[in-house]
Amino acid sequence: MTTPSLAYEIMAGRKEGKIICGVDEVGRGPLAGPVVAAALIIPLQGLPESLAAQINDSKKLSPRQRESLFPHLTALCPYAVAQASVEEIDSLNILHASLLAMSRAIRALPLVPDHALIDGNKRPKDLPCNASPLIKGDGQSLSIAAASIIAKVTRDRIMAELDQDFPAYGWARNAGYGTAQHLKALETHGPTIWHRKSFAPVARMVTKTTRGTP
Repeated sequence: MTTPSLAYEIMAGRKEGKIICGVDEVGRGPLAGPVVAAALIIPLQGLPESLAAQINDSKKLSPRQRESLFPHLTALCPYAVAQASVEEIDSLNILHASLLAMSRAIRALPLVPDHALIDGNKRPKDLPCNASPLIKGDGQSLSIAAASIIAKVTRDRIMAELDQDFPAYGWARNAGYGTAQHLKALETHGPTIWHRKSFAPVARMVTKTTRGTP
């Protein structure tokens, strides 16, 4: 398995002492829940080789691998996590809500970065630093890959908590994606307050009562 490197961070000035953060978001596709972004800075002294070798795009790692890496990354790397709410997703659209969450994460970092490497092909607005979009960056940049792990673990935990109040939809297992169980529950129970009503499978159910209590 090919692992990401610090090549893009170096091109952005890491070796000259510039603070470079990687940014990624998770949750553009689900029918429910917020979109979550993380921004993360690999410290200038680097990470232990054994840890760096395990970091990759969160989608290529198992839940157990992500959970194992999470405490090490959060202990060693300055990072921040931010969200865009379901209401913001429905009012702005998912792309702009994702960019908003990324901007919030960068601004929430404990250090002001000199440059941000953004996963994808869009640059968020109103950033405190220069930024470069990097298509499939979570498979190329070590800091973006690490940020993707933080964002994924955080969002999965959020959905597992929401699942306790709305267990019929299976969010602890499907993270809000449109699985067969989720779609069947939508048909049976209608949307909850956590569903994205601008998404087609949910929009078709808006005539049903929106559930606000367990």
